[in-house]
Amino acid sequence: MALPTRTTRTDTVPAPPPPRSSSASATPPPAPGPAPWWRRWPAWAPRATAAWGVAYAMVQTLWAATGTVVPIAGDRHTPAALQLLLAALALLAAGVAPATTRPLARRARRAVGIALAVLIPALGWGVIGLPLYVVVLLSGSGLESATGLANLLLLTPGTVLLGMVAVSYGRRLRGRCPRCGDAHAGDGEGPLSHPEASTAPRRTRVTAHLLLCGLLPWSVVKTVWLFGGDAIGVSGEAWQHEMEADATGGARALASVGVDVTVLAALLGVFLTLGLTHRWGQVFPRWTLPLAGRRVPRLLPLVPAWLTGFALALYGTLLTFGSLLMAVGLLPEPEPEGVFTTGSGLVWMVAFGGLAFGGLGWGLLVAARSYAGRTRPHCGPAPTAAQRPRPQGR
Repeated sequence: MALPTRTTRTDTVPAPPPPRSSSASATPPPAPGPAPWWRRWPAWAPRATAAWGVAYAMVQTLWAATGTVVPIAGDRHTPAALQLLLAALALLAAGVAPATTRPLARRARRAVGIALAVLIPALGWGVIGLPLYVVVLLSGSGLESATGLANLLLLTPGTVLLGMVAVSYGRRLRGRCPRCGDAHAGDGEGPLSHPEASTAPRRTRVTAHLLLCGLLPWSVVKTVWLFGGDAIGVSGEAWQHEMEADATGGARALASVGVDVTVLAALLGVFLTLGLTHRWGQVFPRWTLPLAGRRVPRLLPLVPAWLTGFALALYGTLLTFGSLLMAVGLLPEPEPEGVFTTGSGLVWMVAFGGLAFGGLGWGLLVAARSYAGRTRPHCGPAPTAAQRPRPQGR
C-alpha cells in the first residue's frame, strides 16, 4: 500500500505594485524666492547713493546761494566755498557709485577705489557731531541750530551708503559675492542663513573692557562735581550753578538728582559695547519680553556702533594727544575759563575727556568688528561649527 505523499502549501507572495508614473509623483517643494529688498543691498545701494549725492549737492548749493548759516564747530560756520566743495564731492559720489557695478578697465577700477577712499572720510567728517546731537536730543536741552541737525541727518545716510558701496565693490574685485563675501556661484540674491549666536573671543572682550576703563576718571570727576565736591581746581557749587544755568529740560532734572546726562549717555555706549561682545546682543534676552528669543537685526547695533565709535575715537584721540602735548610744554597751557580756576585743571579735564571719549569710541569699534565677523550671514546653508573659521583676535 502506497503511502500518501505530503503536499507542501506554497503561499503566493504578492507582486510589488507597479512604479508610479512621473505624473503621479509627489510635487517637489517650491524653490525659495528672492530675498527681501533690504537684503539685496549690493544691487540698490549704488543707485541710492547716486540719488543721495544729487539731493545733497542741491541742498548745499541752495544753502550757499542763500547764505544759510550751518555751524561747523563752536561759533564757526561753514563758508559758502566749503558748501560748494561738499556739493561737488556729493556729485562725484553720485557718479562713482553706479560705476562700481560695471565692468571697468584696470585704471578705471583704481580710480574708483581712490575716489571712494577720499569720499568716505571727506563727506563723513560731519558724522563726528552725531554723539553730541544724540545727547542733546535725549536730554531735551534744545537744539542750537536746526540746519546743523539737518546737515547731520543728510550726511549720515550718505556715509552709510558709501560704506556699503565700498564693501560690495571690494568684494567684487576679489571675485566674491558682493553681499556675503563668500566665493560661490550665483547672483547672491537668494535667501540668507545666519550663524548661531556666539560670544566674542576672550581677547576681544578683555580689550573692549580695558578701553571702557578710560571712562572712569571722567565720570568720577563729573559725579563728584554734581554731588557738590571739589576736584581738579573746580568747586562743585560752581559746576552745579553752571549746569543749572546752561541745562534745560531733562538735563536739568537729571542734574538736580546728581546724574550728569553725558555720563548717562556714556552708560548707553557701555551697554552697546557689552551687547556687541555677548550672545544677548544677537538674540533678544528674556527680559525684553515680546522680543525674547528672536534674532537681533544685524544692523540695529552695528550702525550706531560704527558711526558713534568712529566719531568718539577720532575726537578722543585728538583730545588725548592735545593734553599730552600741553603737559610736556609743546603746546601752551590754556587759560582758565568758566568754572576752571587753573590752567592745569583744564588740561586734566581735557585728558580725562580724551580717555573717556577715545576709550569708548575704540571699544565700540573693536566690539563692532568682532560682532560684524561673528554675525556675517551667508548665501545658502550656514557653515557648521567645524567649517566656520575661528576668529582670531576679534
